[in-house]
Formats: sequence, structure tokens, C-alpha cells
Amino acid sequence: MLGTFILILSLIVALLFVVAAFRWQAKSAKTAALVLAALSLVLGISFCSVVYVPSDRVGVVNKNWFGPSLTNGKIIAVNGEMGPQADTLPPGVHFWYWPFIYNVSNQPLTMVESGKIGIIETTDGAPLTGDQLFAPAWNEATFQQMQDARYFLTTGKGSKGKQVSVLPPGTYRLNPLLYRVKMVDQTEILQGEVGVVKSNFGLAGTTLVDATTNDEITPEQAAKLPDERVLSFAKEGEMGIRREVLKPGKYPINTDAYSVIELFSSVMVAHYTAAHAASGAVPPSVPRSGAMQDPVAEEREIRVTTSDGFKFPVDVRVEYVIEAVNAPVVVASLGDDEGERFRNVMNSAVRAIFRNNAEKVRALDYVQQRSLQESQSLVMLTEQMSRFGVKVTAVRIGEVGDEASLGSLLKTQTDRELAKQEQQTFQEQQKAAEQKKQLSRSQQESEEERKLATAAYGVKIAGEEQKRRIAEAEGEAQAIKIKALAQADAYKQIAEQIGKSNAALIEILKIVGERNIQITPRIMVQGEGSHSGATTALIGTMLDRMVTDEDKQTPAAPKK
Repeated sequence: MLGTFILILSLIVALLFVVAAFRWQAKSAKTAALVLAALSLVLGISFCSVVYVPSDRVGVVNKNWFGPSLTNGKIIAVNGEMGPQADTLPPGVHFWYWPFIYNVSNQPLTMVESGKIGIIETTDGAPLTGDQLFAPAWNEATFQQMQDARYFLTTGKGSKGKQVSVLPPGTYRLNPLLYRVKMVDQTEILQGEVGVVKSNFGLAGTTLVDATTNDEITPEQAAKLPDERVLSFAKEGEMGIRREVLKPGKYPINTDAYSVIELFSSVMVAHYTAAHAASGAVPPSVPRSGAMQDPVAEEREIRVTTSDGFKFPVDVRVEYVIEAVNAPVVVASLGDDEGERFRNVMNSAVRAIFRNNAEKVRALDYVQQRSLQESQSLVMLTEQMSRFGVKVTAVRIGEVGDEASLGSLLKTQTDRELAKQEQQTFQEQQKAAEQKKQLSRSQQESEEERKLATAAYGVKIAGEEQKRRIAEAEGEAQAIKIKALAQADAYKQIAEQIGKSNAALIEILKIVGERNIQITPRIMVQGEGSHSGATTALIGTMLDRMVTDEDKQTPAAPKK
């Protein structure tokens, strides 16, 4: 528009100078006016070809004149044909784009925000073959060059239509006449989940896998297996399910070319209880959208019939996990982990196993052997679900039966158990009484044995005491004998020196001194007659003894 305005303005100015040249009489003035008119026209034509492209825009060129027409259904010109041009104008000033030949429009840059990707569809290029839905992915080495329209249409040999390659977050200077970009969110795999990629283009997958072992097999091996055990997976460029698994994170995946099926990789629980069904939840899992669906009758508690004809409900909880390596098998076999096919397979297996196991036992044994039923069901259910890539980790049995179905049987069993308990209690009491008697007898015998032991020890002690006294007496007698012999020998020697009478006197005096014998009289009696003197002596002796006894009984005064 600016170029057209400049061109019109220059034409008007040139025309004014020409008119002035014809009106002026002086030849020099006319010449000057004509020169100015020509100069205005030249400058106008030159400046009207100037195009300015801002830094945040891309210049898109459309050629209107002077060139051949596009042929063979081409839309973008690469050889100077009339029509949209492959080459765009970068930011800056550009010359020789006359408005009557070119239309130049400044278009915004293509911006892919963080967390998003740009899905590309091109309006021109080599046509796709009949069985192609998407153009082949761009080579990583030439990814940057494929963003240039001329390279894409010539050297790059890009294909027309939807592209497998996507634009990661960033800013791109694309030709919007060739590239149409749709912004979508990146594919995010949450924690506790894995993603299985399904390609929506290419030929059918050629990789064959045994569903039970998850091992790749040859066509010859596949021919020997049942059809339900053989799964087909896709390689790069083939259509179908890929064996590679996406772990938690964000991925720039073309959601038009690929479908990503998300599966829970954490332990999940399938409930088969009346309470769970009544709550409105749908086993075995809750949809990721969080929407609660209507309860399904097939997912209520399991009703079984035992060998003795009792029918009763059983509450069951099945814990299972889909490991990352088995996630593609689950998708190939059942579609996903929360769809109708998955629930039907799980429900059918669980109910059939519990019903078949119940038919082999009596009702009372079923109630009493709950752990046995759990372990048997776990083994059978693990084998059944492993061929679908599902690993069953635990089977839990909750409530078994109710008052209507097993009330009378359980009451009879309770009464029987109470009778057994009473009988056992009576037997235990008898045993306790017998043990008490035995204990009393043992205690009495122990007491008698203690007394006997005490008496035996007393006899032994008395004997030892007697031996001690005899030994002491013998020792004392021996000492006296030795002392007497020594004294006799000493007396004999003294008698030889001083005579026997003198020696005897010395011994008598020694004894008197050692024993404190009083040899002088304490009472002197005088009298004229013999009778009065004897009486007086007797009285004096009695008084002396009384005084002596009183002195012995009177305690000594304390010392100060």
C-alpha cells in the first residue's frame, strides 16, 4: 500500500512539473520542469519498490505479473512463476518489489510456546502415495533446512499434506503460504503411568510376539501357536502398536500421526463387593477423567455354590499391576486398562475361578479355609491374566456369606464350637485339679525330704562335734601330761639340791600363792570354857561368811 501511494504521489508531482513546463515561456524553465518531472517519476518508481519488514515479521511475496503460470497443480512458485513465492523476505529494507507486480505482506512469525508443539501440514510438495496418510519424518540433519520453503519443494523433496515431524517450542520464520501449523499440547505421561505409542500410518506391523512370554517369534513359530497368543507390533514407519514404552515425562509427539494410550503402572485394585458397587465406582479402576459411571451388575460381589449346595456371596479384592515391559501386550490384547474389554476379561476370569473352586469344597470348609482359597485363586488368576500382560499380585477375600445364606450353618457351627470349648474347659479343669494334687504331693514329699536332710545333717554335725571334743580332750590331756612331767622333773631336780622336805614346802607355798589361799585365821576366839569358845568360834565363822557373800553381791562403785 505504501509503494502504491508513493507511485501515485510521484506521478502527480511529475504531472505538475510537465504542466508547468508547458506554461512557462522560458526555455530553461521548461527544461528544468521536465527534468524535475522525470526525476520525480524515477524517484517515485524507485521508492515504491521499497519494502520494509519488521524484526518480528516475515515478508510473504505474491507475484502478480511478468512470469509463467504454475502448472501440475503447484501452489508455491520456485522458478519465478506468477503466484505465491517460496522465498520470503527477512527483516529489513528490500528493493524492486513494485506494487503493480508484487504484493508483499508482513506476517507474524510462527511461535510455539513452552509445553506445546506445532503440527505441520504443507499445501504443496510431492504427492503422497495411495497408502500414505502422512509424509515421512524429516531427517534430523536437514530439519532446519526443511523449514525453508524453497529447500522443502526442491532439494528436500518434501511431500504435500500432514507431516510426521513437529516443531518443538521456539520461534520460526516459516512461509505461512506453504506451512500451516496447528498448536497442541505436548504428550505428558504422569507419575504412576506409562504410555504405549500406536502409529496411525504406514504398512501393517511385521513384528510377531508371543503374548504369554512377551518374546519375539518368527512366522513359523507363530503358526504353531493359538491365534490369541500371537500379537503383531510395528517398527519405525509401520502402522500399529510400538513395543517401546514412554515413561513419565513430556514428549513432542504428533498426536495426528500417533496415538498414545496411557496405562497405570502402579498397583491397582479390582473390587467385587456389594458396598463398592453401591458406591457408584466401576471396578477394576476409575477412569482417568475422574467421572464416575453407573455400577455394573457384573462387578458386584461374587456368588458361589459349594459342594453341599449352599449358595452365598463372597467379597473379593484383586490387586494387579501392569509392568512397563508388558504394557504393549495389554494394549495389543485388550486395548487399554480401563475399557470394556479389559473389565470383561478380568471379571470373567475372577468369577469363573472363584465359582469353580467353591464347587470342590463344603460351605463350612470354604469359610474356615479362606487363606487356602486366596492362594489357590491367586495361582490360577495369575496364570489366566499373564497372557494379557497383567500381573496379579494378591487376591483378598473379605466377607463370606450373610445371615440369609449361611446364618443357620454358622449358628450350628458356633454352638458346636461352644460345646467343644466347654468340653475342653472341663478337661482343662480336670487336668488342673490333677496337677494341683500332684503339686501338693510333690510339695509334701519335698518337705519330708527337707526334714530328712536336716536330720541327716544334724547327725553328721553331732558326730563331727563329738570328734572335735574328743580331739580337744585328748589334746588337753596330753598338755597336762607334758606339764606334769615337766613339773615332776623340775621338782626332782630341786629336791636333789635342797632336799625333799624343803622342795615340798616350796611347792605348797607356790600353790597357796597361785590360789590365794588364806592361811592366817580371820577370827580369833578366846574364852574360858571349852563350850563357850567353840560356840563363839562358830558364830564368828557364820558372820564372816555372810559378810563375804554380801561383798560379792554388792556391785562395785563406778570409777570417777
